[in-house]
Amino acid sequence: MEADEASPPPRPPPWAQNKSAAAMEASSGPLAAAAARLSARSRALPSSRDFHFYNNFPAFKSPVGAAAAKADASLGALGGAPLLPARQQPFPGAADLDDAHDWLVALNDDLLERFGASMDEFKALREKEEAAGRRAATEAGDGFQVVYGKKKKKVGDGDGGVGRAEAFGSSSSVKVAKDKAAAPGTKAKVPFHIPTIPRPQNVYRIVVDNSSKPFEHALLEQSEDGTRAVHPLEKLPIEQLIDRNVPYSEPVKPPALGDTPFTFVEDLKTLEVLATKLKSATEFAVDLEHNHYRSFQGLTCLMQISTRTEDFIVDTLKLRKYLGDYLREFFRDPTKRKVMHGAGRDIIWLQRDFSIYVCNLFDTGQASKVLQMDRNSLEHLLQHFCGVTANKEYQAADWRLRPLPDEMIKYAREDTHYLLYIYDLMRLRLVKESSDGSDMLLEVCKRSNEICLQLYEKEQLTDSSYLHIHGLKEIELDARQLSVLSSLYRWRDGIARAEDESTGYILPNKSLLEIAKEMPVTSGKLKRMVKSKNFERHLNTVINTIRDAISASGAFASIAEQLKKGKLEELTVTNAMNSSEDAEMIPVVDVDNNEDAIDESAVVSTVITNVGTASPCVGTVTSGASFDNMHLEDFTPENENFGNSSRFTGQADKGTLSNGPQQVRRIIFHMHLLYFWPCIQISALSR
Repeated sequence: MEADEASPPPRPPPWAQNKSAAAMEASSGPLAAAAARLSARSRALPSSRDFHFYNNFPAFKSPVGAAAAKADASLGALGGAPLLPARQQPFPGAADLDDAHDWLVALNDDLLERFGASMDEFKALREKEEAAGRRAATEAGDGFQVVYGKKKKKVGDGDGGVGRAEAFGSSSSVKVAKDKAAAPGTKAKVPFHIPTIPRPQNVYRIVVDNSSKPFEHALLEQSEDGTRAVHPLEKLPIEQLIDRNVPYSEPVKPPALGDTPFTFVEDLKTLEVLATKLKSATEFAVDLEHNHYRSFQGLTCLMQISTRTEDFIVDTLKLRKYLGDYLREFFRDPTKRKVMHGAGRDIIWLQRDFSIYVCNLFDTGQASKVLQMDRNSLEHLLQHFCGVTANKEYQAADWRLRPLPDEMIKYAREDTHYLLYIYDLMRLRLVKESSDGSDMLLEVCKRSNEICLQLYEKEQLTDSSYLHIHGLKEIELDARQLSVLSSLYRWRDGIARAEDESTGYILPNKSLLEIAKEMPVTSGKLKRMVKSKNFERHLNTVINTIRDAISASGAFASIAEQLKKGKLEELTVTNAMNSSEDAEMIPVVDVDNNEDAIDESAVVSTVITNVGTASPCVGTVTSGASFDNMHLEDFTPENENFGNSSRFTGQADKGTLSNGPQQVRRIIFHMHLLYFWPCIQISALSR
């Protein structure tokens, strides 16, 4: 060997030796989660004049400038990536944010187009091989291999199962195609809204009073002064409702669903059978399934009831006008304990639809809070106490569907089937963990009583209702725009009440705010803004409403000024409070304590000190989760191809963000689509 022979170049790291493995690593790494967090965090940036106001303070200007510089550098690295099409223009820089936004949109469109073409070719090849009736394999030549055929093994099953890293780590490994039904991120079998379902109001002749007249609790007694309705629970001493008799033996877990008698109650005969069963029962579990999208006040679609020995599901749409007469006395009877979970809304629905009022409630959701359990959801209680994994696929399903599929019936039964057993175990713990100074069982009963004492009230339209619309605080509207918003809000409310539809079905809040901001006065522009066949019949009316509102906007000048002044005062106070600590108030969404549903308006403020430094990216993004509901942290992707951005440092030109954060948000939003980049790499390998 020659002494001066050049040494071979160093071997690239393992992830770089295999393109498919690198792509999988990138797609499952921190990039996607970081981009999602970055987008949602960007909504905390003040806009318009508020932005320029904040930009006068170094505590805000410095970290924003550094973040802008880092984003510019990262996008520049993206623009120079070798996997981009040769015809792709390099990143133009952030000096002109409109050009930067257009560049990123064009890049994403091109990548997704390539991805679609690759998938079409991939699908055609697969169909051709399967039609030939033989097992075929397509290998990319660098380790990515997919096996086709009727038999599909799950990764990790049997001798043929391999882990992901192993499956993509060498050319001899095999990736077995999974069943589409089991793939993460797939849509629920029953969507939130099924347009083909006939409206129950029409099928079952359900008539409701959607007028502004207050809801009348006709079956309740009135107070002595006649000013309010009196709930029957008010006359009962709380000690009468507490059962402190704890059994000596451990509670017995109920048999499985398949071993428990079940009745679907959809006629008067079976409803009478249910009433007879409840008459002899001393306790029963209850839950409701509801639909609010295709009615103004909402409709109770199902009632699940479980005794110690049987399960019942009641079709509350078909039997709506009979339910109260048959079941009301059992819910009101204080000698019969009703066990429910998270009963706040159920109590209201029972009153509204059936004039049913509950006495003697044990809410397992309140019990879980008193016991300070890790989570308060029914899903957690089922797993913790019963070892049952609840399928939450149908939690937000369209429960108007008839007939109900077996899967939906199973889900509905699970909500009450184990609830009495959970109640037994929780009551046992409450008694044992109580002390002389803390009666935990009494506390749960008090909280449950407070839930029962709620009385349903109809939503009322007031002159200021439009000011409470979700999303209004995030935009700045002038007098004309506020006038349009108020008029359209009132128009939408009237249509929804008259047609017994939800306001969101008539015109979503997002579209309502967009119309108010743009103030379109032609049907063509309005039609492009709201792409809904249901809305098209209202085009002319809405256009006339907008024109009238613009001409009568004088009365809204003071309101617009007050909103603007209040916002600036709030920003000034916030800055004054935090200037001494060199901190910034950034609103974030808290999802850690939300168990059953996420409230988009649940926004809290957190103080983030040392804003010039970003913490490392942690956490994951759940498939299908809304970016509006994520707990956010700083965007810090750690990938050589995207630049080293583990921390936001450095300075930026003061004009970098002079156009405000709106364009920044647009760019950040389209950065989400770059999550598909590794998928493009994978699909390209099959071509």
